[in-house]
Amino acid sequence: MHAFDVLGDPVRRRILELLADGELTSGAITTVIQREFGISQPAVSQHLKVLRENGFATVRPQGVRRLYAVNSEPLRDVDVWLARFRRFWTPHLDALATEVARGKRERRLRGQDE
Repeated sequence: MHAFDVLGDPVRRRILELLADGELTSGAITTVIQREFGISQPAVSQHLKVLRENGFATVRPQGVRRLYAVNSEPLRDVDVWLARFRRFWTPHLDALATEVARGKRERRLRGQDE
């Protein structure tokens, strides 16, 4: 499965967002995903399996629990692919940062004049 096929699903993207903050048990992931998406525990398990089998997540046993974590390698591959497109948004973000800094400077200077 291609990386963007894996990441194209909102449930799998949400699971990766949760795992970005650190390891979570399958139960903790299931609780959040069921609440947010209204899907069954077996459906959540299937999404975790897709993430695992495609290298986006790792799992390690801890007693009877399974702890999931992000595997960053496939995400680096996505980042490399996206690199050729950054030129479309980077100048806009740089211009926005310049305007924000200019606005802050103007507000600071107005505050000194008062």
